[in-house]
Amino acid sequence: MPQKKLRYGFIGAGGIAGAHMRNLARRDDVEMVAMADVAEPSMQRHGEQFGIKGRYADWNEMLAAEDLDAVSVCTPNKLHEAPTIDALNAGCHVLCEKPLAHSAAAGERMVATAREASRKLCIAFQYRFNPRTQFLRRAFEDGALGNILYARVRALRRRGIPNWGVFGRKELQGGGPLIDIGVHVLEMAHYAMGSPEPVSAAADTFTYIGDKPSEEIESAWKGWDYKTYTVEDLAVGRIRFANGAVAHVEAAFAAHIDKDDWNFELFGDKGGASWNPPRIFTDEHGHMMDKSPGWLPNTAFDGMFTRKMMSFVDHCLYDKPTIAPGEDGLAVQRMLDGLYRSAESGGAEVNIRAD
Repeated sequence: MPQKKLRYGFIGAGGIAGAHMRNLARRDDVEMVAMADVAEPSMQRHGEQFGIKGRYADWNEMLAAEDLDAVSVCTPNKLHEAPTIDALNAGCHVLCEKPLAHSAAAGERMVATAREASRKLCIAFQYRFNPRTQFLRRAFEDGALGNILYARVRALRRRGIPNWGVFGRKELQGGGPLIDIGVHVLEMAHYAMGSPEPVSAAADTFTYIGDKPSEEIESAWKGWDYKTYTVEDLAVGRIRFANGAVAHVEAAFAAHIDKDDWNFELFGDKGGASWNPPRIFTDEHGHMMDKSPGWLPNTAFDGMFTRKMMSFVDHCLYDKPTIAPGEDGLAVQRMLDGLYRSAESGGAEVNIRAD
């Protein structure tokens, strides 16, 4: 009997879609069939590289013309909702790039559609596939940390404002470093601490570098479009959870700090943990102990991205469980929404509990 193949399409054919394609090309049980994008050069480049014949300017034309089993949604944040819902209603499973959407309300509609259509919706949270994250999640599940009381989350760049894409445009992205890079470390920490329900958020945001020309200071990422820059440079906030835990979040594209900082730490009543380096802090045999794994699999970005893509294919074709369901993306989206709403209101705490 011939092997079942997952007929795959792409909505959005830019740079991140290429990363999806490179990994899917490793699978004999995936056939990359079509893609939709308003940018013809991107489709031509990827089409020639990966042998993808179907090319459309409109995703609904692609969904109607091609018999697809699954799609990756790789559009700007503002454009996650509509193509995801259309693809789910067309009978496709969907892997949506992070964050799930530009708002919690949009994410709720996406998750509801997947449920109603009996299709799989996954969120592209590759960092939870990192062996460091899995190590800390396992430590939590095994009780090594006890009850998590506090999480400290940091995604900070000294000077890393993207000088490509639409990362500085709030109307398309929904925000700046908090929703772009903070989402990664926040989702890792939330996952590692058992995914408790978020109930309230408070935050402040600051813009002081991105809305000015970049040529005056030497840096690797010069030349961003400061004239269209409408997002924050720095966000700091606090999230409370239904189990009593609290998380403090810091995210920055540009901050006057010693070096970039990409990490989270957990404080539990039996032990604590850090992601980078991966360590457990606890008390044993009458002493304070620091413990670290003797070996971990590949923790590089390419390795965890590959695991993410392989997991989605296995989830779709063979019904293997996923660790990145759309519901997890929605919980993180509620946190992001709450932090931004609080900042817009002057830092007051806002309710983000699910109805």
